Amino acid sequence: MKKWTVLGVLLLALSGLALAQTLVYGQSDLPKTLDSADAQDGNSLRVAKQVVETLVAFEPGTVNPIPGLAERWEASEDSKVWTFYLRKGVKFHDGTPFNAEAVKFNFDRWNDKQNPYRGGKEFVPFTWVFGGFKGEGSVIDRVEVVDEYTVRFYLTQPVGFFPQMVAASYFGIDSPKAVMADPEKYGTPEVGVVGTGPFVFKRWTIGDKVVLERNEDYWNEKNKAKVKTLVFRGIPEPTSRLAELKAGSIHIANNLSPEDLKAIESDPNLVAVVQKGLNIGYVAFHQKNKPLDNLKVRKAIALAVDWQAIVDAFYGGLGERASEFVPPAMWGRAGDIKPFPYDPETAKKLLAEAGYPNGFETELWYMPVSRPYFPAPQPIAETIATYLADVGIKASLKTEDWGTYLSDYDQGKFPMYMLGWSPDYPDPDNYLYTFFGPTSIKTNLGCETDYCAKIAGLIQKARVTASLDERKKLYAEAQRLVHEYVLSIPVAHNNPLHATRKNVKNYIPSPLGSEELYMVEVK
Repeated sequence: MKKWTVLGVLLLALSGLALAQTLVYGQSDLPKTLDSADAQDGNSLRVAKQVVETLVAFEPGTVNPIPGLAERWEASEDSKVWTFYLRKGVKFHDGTPFNAEAVKFNFDRWNDKQNPYRGGKEFVPFTWVFGGFKGEGSVIDRVEVVDEYTVRFYLTQPVGFFPQMVAASYFGIDSPKAVMADPEKYGTPEVGVVGTGPFVFKRWTIGDKVVLERNEDYWNEKNKAKVKTLVFRGIPEPTSRLAELKAGSIHIANNLSPEDLKAIESDPNLVAVVQKGLNIGYVAFHQKNKPLDNLKVRKAIALAVDWQAIVDAFYGGLGERASEFVPPAMWGRAGDIKPFPYDPETAKKLLAEAGYPNGFETELWYMPVSRPYFPAPQPIAETIATYLADVGIKASLKTEDWGTYLSDYDQGKFPMYMLGWSPDYPDPDNYLYTFFGPTSIKTNLGCETDYCAKIAGLIQKARVTASLDERKKLYAEAQRLVHEYVLSIPVAHNNPLHATRKNVKNYIPSPLGSEELYMVEVK
């Protein structure tokens, strides 16, 4: 009997050791794709980021650019030519070499709509960052291989923050061999993804989990993954993620409800992690849907809702009311824009002046998953609809699958919708060009008026202006016009709440939304 007791203890200890080699991360959904340049959501990018790497990285937990797959970079005097000097001896997980040809292959695939290896994919995020595709507004004219480990980008216009742009999580460098083998299925559960990162893709079970394994041959010995296996699970409800964390079936729970902070802090087995927020949650209008093309109607909606009460009710003291789209921690704000006050009586008067004294019917689309900027999308949408009903606006609440949602809003299918943004690179351009640049102001907001053209022009001019002071002035003017014409309503900046088991060490969430997990340990 004594022998079996000792054996049992031994087996238990070995079991614990095995568990310590696995890190299970609970997020609000599984990826939509692991082809990073085709991914439009943080859940996809977070997983892909562990496998593929960018030329420029960010210091963990900060927005400070550091070398990634490129050791260094330099610009021409006019910032129209950028040269990147690549690391030597790096290999993709399939054994093929990382070099300048691989970098050119990837950027050509994303930039050129005629490239044979696109696999029928849209690569929409590429247009968010670089303004369009080649010949259609892209700031990247061409990519040149100088030598095996030197690559040069020729731009169509000066861009002083180009390294930050290529550091965006979308632009992980994929193995050309893996992409060429099956461009259509690359990034799917069937094929996965092949990069140079600290983890290697192993399998993706639809509706269940994505499993990654430590890259034993990782080029950066210092940053080799601390766990053998990294598992991502999609758990839509924040309450369910917290319950699984408490039960010990996951080690990290991402984007929890702010109201759960006290419960987490009182649990001796859990650790609360509050992320520095650079995000923005907003409500937008697509002006192709009447009567949202009417300024008085949009302003009435802005005044009809007590946005501060929503922040107080749903952000648990971790969020703050937004007045601009650029968050307080980022430069480039106007600084003198006041948030819309709660004024239902004026809202009713504006509706009457617009020809809708009895209100009207519309749709309000809300996200099916919690995100840092909207921790409880459905309850927030329900509250907004209640306020709108008080002034006569009947807003039918609608949602759909997250991947479809991201596609449909961009095609103008939603009259009014909730969305938000966690930045890809630390510059006001990443907010303002994404929302109100020449392309997005037409597609996302359906606005083709003179004032929208002026706003887009200001933001485009700021993008090619070298002077920081001049860029600040241009961004400030653009944001004042966005507020004046109520193109969208900024609702909140949030400091997202995450939590870990007590035995998890070195978890550092990124203010850019897609943290790297190679340094995380399970003790």
